[in-house]
Amino acid sequence: MPTIAVTRKIPEAGLRPLREAGDLRLWPDDLPPDTEQLADLLRGCDGALTMVTDRIDAALLDAAPSLRVVSTFAVGYDNIDVPAATARGIAVCNTPGVLTESTADAAFSLLLAAARRIPEGIDYVRNGEWRAWSPMVLLGHDIHGATLGIIGMGRIGQAVARRARGFGMRILYHNRRRDRDAERELGATYAPLDELLGEADFVTLHVALNAETRHLIGARELGLMRREAILINAARGPVVDTDALVTALRAGTIAGAALDVTDPEPLPTAHPLVGLPNAIVVPHTASSTIATRDKMATMAAQNLLAVLNGESPPSIVNPAVLERDQGSRASGMNERAGA
Repeated sequence: MPTIAVTRKIPEAGLRPLREAGDLRLWPDDLPPDTEQLADLLRGCDGALTMVTDRIDAALLDAAPSLRVVSTFAVGYDNIDVPAATARGIAVCNTPGVLTESTADAAFSLLLAAARRIPEGIDYVRNGEWRAWSPMVLLGHDIHGATLGIIGMGRIGQAVARRARGFGMRILYHNRRRDRDAERELGATYAPLDELLGEADFVTLHVALNAETRHLIGARELGLMRREAILINAARGPVVDTDALVTALRAGTIAGAALDVTDPEPLPTAHPLVGLPNAIVVPHTASSTIATRDKMATMAAQNLLAVLNGESPPSIVNPAVLERDQGSRASGMNERAGA
């Protein structure tokens, strides 16, 4: 039976098939393992089901030479050195698709909360400041009829656009490539990044984190946005330059920000973003619904077990590894047949 490591407790929907298939090592703590603890946990394992908090680099992979698959409990895999895994014949799998709608719900919820200043209103009541109705208290921004700028028109970006249509929003989008189908279906208009930033009332980020998108939104880009604009980030924290965002929020360069992800993450309570009244920060919970986390756990387990069983997983980041393995097995069979 294979030895399988899971680096954090996940829903039973994912743990159950792993227990049935192999010898399961489950990290027992709520906090993630540090680098040394992670190496100890993975040493001697055939498969690992990991989290976005786990840094899977070449040194860690060398410490676990028996690994055949790393299945991440996430869509993004910027925490995994995929080339290093591929060079070592280790499959890397992720969980796209199953969290699209929940993440889009959360992103749009952040937009609504920031526009209508919902957290400030809650505090206003709790702090005993609500003494009478007033025409000037907590004035927010309209969502209906506003312009939404979507950066990254993949599955989640398109799901956010569908929600925006229900509010009668004008939809601009920026992507590496134009998506004519999305334009027809969603009534979205492609715009260069600078143009989108200059016109949008709300800018929402849905891009993967890589060398091109790190600090995609910095001081220059924030300076291009409208003073009434609100930035929403449900992608990855480093897509936004945090220091530049703090400066922009303090100076009123933009009206506000609503963040599901931050850089650093988790964000220390003493960080200036936490105390800013025009910033909403939640703890990376965009996919945090019971149904979605069950689906993520199931898919992550299916990915891992498929690779260990020599099958094609539902989602693999580096399919060349499987193709190479299949080629090696076919070559070996041919050699035996020839002998």
